[in-house]
Amino acid sequence: MNRFKTLMLLTVLTVLFVIIGQLLGGRQGMIIAFLFAVAMNFFSYWFSDKIVLSMYHAQPVTDAEAPRLHALVRRNAQQAGLPMPKVYIIPTASPNAFATGRNPEHAAVACTQGILDLLSDDELEGVLSHELAHVKNRDILTQSIAATIAGAISMLAHMAQWGAMFGGGRNDRNSGSGLIGLLAMAIIAPLAALLVQMAISRSREYAADATGAKICGKPLALASALRKLHSGVERHPMAANPATAHMFIMSPLTGASFSHLFATHPPVEERIARLEQLAYSA
Repeated sequence: MNRFKTLMLLTVLTVLFVIIGQLLGGRQGMIIAFLFAVAMNFFSYWFSDKIVLSMYHAQPVTDAEAPRLHALVRRNAQQAGLPMPKVYIIPTASPNAFATGRNPEHAAVACTQGILDLLSDDELEGVLSHELAHVKNRDILTQSIAATIAGAISMLAHMAQWGAMFGGGRNDRNSGSGLIGLLAMAIIAPLAALLVQMAISRSREYAADATGAKICGKPLALASALRKLHSGVERHPMAANPATAHMFIMSPLTGASFSHLFATHPPVEERIARLEQLAYSA
């Protein structure tokens, strides 16, 4: 069900992208929009992992340098039926973690020093199982594509706004309704794209919690970790790029959104409630 929902949401994003392209230049605009999406998706597929690891100054660590972390990652990878990913530590007191990579064979798991200091072994294992669930479910690629298309829609919308200012919008320059439609799409499309992107992110977080709980067999440990991380991030906020906030197990951005619709992560309370339900129904 989660996979079907994600596919439908990605389809909505793609349709929005094509509609904006069509409004900008008819069939030619659609072709340009499609080629732009392909080019950006290709770049995201191959290089997003290197970019985000570099962005947060993640340092690769060996088994000898971080035996506890390596042992937990190895155990969870084996239980998930995945190859051993590369392991990184981010030198910050803010407790958090993320996984990245274009597929299970090229995956990496990054933990902050803060999360290593804060959590017990069972809680850290729950977090790592959540991150490996993202790898197993190919969520890194899915979310990268969603972010790329949503960003491209915003760029095209800005182009549409400039086109409207100079009387653009296909070939109907004298059509008032065409101009109004162009302006409306330029305003609404980026907002709609953002809402869909956030819905995809929240859906994949719920799925990763459930899959991760099955991988480690400790849903209550993951629930306990989420409680600690929620308060830990508030005490030690991270200077994070909003474009990468969806990758972390806990949103690194401080301050509550005015609407859950614009949040990259589901409410912590709801995530914990679902994990507790899994534990008690087992």
